[in-house]
Amino acid sequence: MNDPLSPNTQAILLLTAPLIVGRGKTDADLLTPGQYRRLAQSLREQERQPSDLLGPDSATLCEALGETCAPQIDCERLHTLLERGFQLSQALEHWHARAIWVVSRTDAAYHRRIKSRLKDDAHAILYGCSDPLRLETGGLAVVGSHHVDETLIEYTEGVGRLAAKAGRTLISGAARSIDQAAMGGVLQAQKQAIGVLADSLETTVLNREHRDLLLEERLVLIFPYDPAAGFNVGNAMQRNKLIYALAGAALVVSSDYKKGGTWAGASEQLEKHRLVPVYVRATGETGY
Repeated sequence: MNDPLSPNTQAILLLTAPLIVGRGKTDADLLTPGQYRRLAQSLREQERQPSDLLGPDSATLCEALGETCAPQIDCERLHTLLERGFQLSQALEHWHARAIWVVSRTDAAYHRRIKSRLKDDAHAILYGCSDPLRLETGGLAVVGSHHVDETLIEYTEGVGRLAAKAGRTLISGAARSIDQAAMGGVLQAQKQAIGVLADSLETTVLNREHRDLLLEERLVLIFPYDPAAGFNVGNAMQRNKLIYALAGAALVVSSDYKKGGTWAGASEQLEKHRLVPVYVRATGETGY
């Protein structure tokens, strides 16, 4: 999926994405997710769309938006961001060379399952590699803490094999330990897995271990942040909702008690989003 970007997606990338090639830094004063949501809402209220900010009447539109958006979203800031066309073309070439696709929430190709379930919480931009249609199939999300013993690793690999036997896609955060064990079980059985990354997409897709699986379309990777972005605790926590949104059911294999990303993600799912049934591996021992 490397189709030409829609004008709306181009505008959203210019407003929100670092557009950095490699692990450099950007000097651009990007719109935060909250600021972009306010801008998008203001555009909808005026029956306009992001691509209109690239049109001949962009100055007039910016002035009108300034009356409804937060003061931080001024015309000068928008103009500076939207002038980064050369940086965007460089980034697109860089992503294309790594078979990375990009889609925005305004595109018909944006994943319906994510958009319908998360609504305004759905990320404005998603990046990925391999067959994006796999993201619409549902499946079993498997999550768990990183610090587990070999018994839990074997258990989780078995869950992956059971998912494969049932013909279900396995969804995980693609992190070490439980995530990798679950994905390993289903992939060894020649079935499909989805990894929602918390670390650099462009580094991961070039990993020899993943490359053949991506080419065979048995593994799909997605990332809601700039493909060059490294690990960030906040980003890792935010990607939990994507894992659950893509699934039909979820299994928590292990979790620290009332702390850590696994606990936070499951709690958010149970208390706020309530998208899927959440099952917990229970041993009778509190905290596992």
